[in-house]
Amino acid sequence: MLMKKNSVGLVLALMTILISAFKTGTTDLDKTKWLIGTWEQKTARGHMYETWVKASSTEFHGKSYVIKEKDTMVFENIKLAQQANGLFYIPTVKNQNGGEPVSFKAKTVSATEMVFENPAHDFPQQISYKQISKDSLVAEISGTVNGKFKSQKFQMRRSN
Repeated sequence: MLMKKNSVGLVLALMTILISAFKTGTTDLDKTKWLIGTWEQKTARGHMYETWVKASSTEFHGKSYVIKEKDTMVFENIKLAQQANGLFYIPTVKNQNGGEPVSFKAKTVSATEMVFENPAHDFPQQISYKQISKDSLVAEISGTVNGKFKSQKFQMRRSN
């Protein structure tokens, strides 16, 4: 009888801890809310933008586009999705991968940095964002192409 009471007490205590952690738990997506807004990089080809909005409690939607004179060209739509097995960066890039999305799983997520990986992807295999200040970030794509490491950085400033 004593063992049964102890077991019930232990189960109740564990349930209380789990429910409390679930209610107050911060997801990896929550840590990335600083990304929401519009970011800009001025280039020789025009102004490049990346705009992020909160679509739901488990997804942010982003798009990358260039504005040159009066033309807007969207070249990437992105989902940042909190799933049961982690946070995923899921871009769909125009004229790549047959127009199908590619998933990159979060390797690192903190209040100022996100690193996503997909070792099976041709290029990039890694995508990262690092918040430099409230109004500045560096995005980077990197990986191996034909046996050589390649990296491209995008220094962006908040434009809204």
